[in-house]
Amino acid sequence: MRGFTLIEVLVALAIVAVALAAGVRAAGSMTQANVELRLKLLAQLAADNRIAELRAATAFPPLGTRNVACPQGRARLECVEEVKSTPNPLFRRIEVRVYANAEHGHMLAELVGILPRP
Repeated sequence: MRGFTLIEVLVALAIVAVALAAGVRAAGSMTQANVELRLKLLAQLAADNRIAELRAATAFPPLGTRNVACPQGRARLECVEEVKSTPNPLFRRIEVRVYANAEHGHMLAELVGILPRP
């Protein structure tokens, strides 16, 4: 009866180690992608909530740009609102961009809405 040699066992262990390392790396990438996707979903909800909040308050904000905190759960997000005029003076265009930090390095979501004059 012939068994495995030491070289054969070491080669098999090297193949298993490479396969396991690839599996761990793939799982880490999927986890990071899941975190990013969750943050983008929360940012989209924050932008939608901000426009809905302005509509509910029948606000007609002045033209310009302003920063507003718009947290969602534990995510501390910041909304940058840019209010622009439209060809019809009875409406304002509002663009809400959501960032994860104050430096605005990475935009997570953007939503555009129209607000009527009350």
